Amino acid sequence: MSQRPSIYIDGQEGTTGLRIRDLLGTRTDIDVRLIAEDMRKDMETRRRLLNEVDLAILCLPDDAAAAALDLIEPESGTRVIDTSTARRVAPDWVYGIPELSPEQRQAIRTADRVANCGCYPVGFILAVRPLIEAGLLRADVQLTVNAASGYSGGGRKMIEAYQAATPRPQGDAPRPLSLYGLGGNHKHVAEMQRFSGTLKPPLFVPSVDHAYCGMLTSTPVPFAAWSAPGTTAQQVYDVWQTRYAEEPFVQPVSPADATGLLRDGQFLDLDGAALTNRLDLFVFGDPQVGLVLIGREDNLGKGASGNAVQCLNLMLGFDEATGLTV
Repeated sequence: MSQRPSIYIDGQEGTTGLRIRDLLGTRTDIDVRLIAEDMRKDMETRRRLLNEVDLAILCLPDDAAAAALDLIEPESGTRVIDTSTARRVAPDWVYGIPELSPEQRQAIRTADRVANCGCYPVGFILAVRPLIEAGLLRADVQLTVNAASGYSGGGRKMIEAYQAATPRPQGDAPRPLSLYGLGGNHKHVAEMQRFSGTLKPPLFVPSVDHAYCGMLTSTPVPFAAWSAPGTTAQQVYDVWQTRYAEEPFVQPVSPADATGLLRDGQFLDLDGAALTNRLDLFVFGDPQVGLVLIGREDNLGKGASGNAVQCLNLMLGFDEATGLTV
C-alpha cells in the first residue's frame, strides 16, 4: 500500500457515493481518485482505476457491482467495500458492522472483501444480537420489525419524486408515510436473520417518511419471547451497556433518560441522529406485556456511507472514527 492510500468510489454520483465523497472530501491522509463525468461509463477507465487503487468502494446496484468486481484483476491487490445487497451473506465476504462481535472489527481490518451492511438491519441486529447471546431473549421466536426511513434511502428516483411532490391540503407533507416491501421478501431479511442470531427470519415491515434522512427500527418483543418472564427495560439496557460500553458509535440510552428525549414527552423523532454515524438504542414498554427495542440512526450514516467509511478506516489502519461524527 502506498504512503497515502488511494481510494476509488465506483458510483460516486449515487446517494451513498455522494455522502462518502463528502465524508472523505477534506481528508489529507488519503488520495481519493475521482472519475471525470464524461468517463463514468467508460469501461477501460473504470478498469484502470479499480486496479490501481488500494481500496475501491462500490456504490452500485447489485448487478453493476458484480460487473465491477469482474473488472478487478486478482493480482492488483485492490481491496473492496461493496455497498450493494448481493454479497452480505456470502461466505467469502466479511460483513461490515464493526460492532457485530468482539472479533468482527479485526476481521474487517484484515479483509480483502467487505460487504457493507444494509441500513435497516443495523438497528435490529445490534439491538437483538447481544440479548440473544446473553440468554435474555429467545432465539426461536419470530420477531417483527417495523421500520421507517428517510426518503434518501430509496436512491435518486425516490429523492426526486419526494422533492418534486406537490404539498397536500391543510399544509400536510407532500407525501405521507408509506409502507412498502409488503411481499415479505425484502432484500434485507437474509442479513437480519443471519447476523442477529435469530433462528427465524423476522417479519419485516419497512416504510418511507417525508424526511430526507433518518431511520427508526422498532422491534416489539412480547412477554413470552423473553427467557425470563417479566424481563425489564433496565435488564435490556444493562446488557447493551455492557456490550457497547467501549463502542464510539453505539449509544444505549438508559430507561431513566429515554422519556426525557421524547419530543413533547411522547414522540421519538426519526431524524434525531441525522448527519452522524451514531446508532441510538432505546427500550420502552411494560415488562408484563412486552418491550419495544428501538434503533435510531441516519440511514446514510451508520446505515450506509458512514459505516462504509468506518470500515475503510479499519482496513487502512486509521482510527475508525476519523472523519465521522458521533
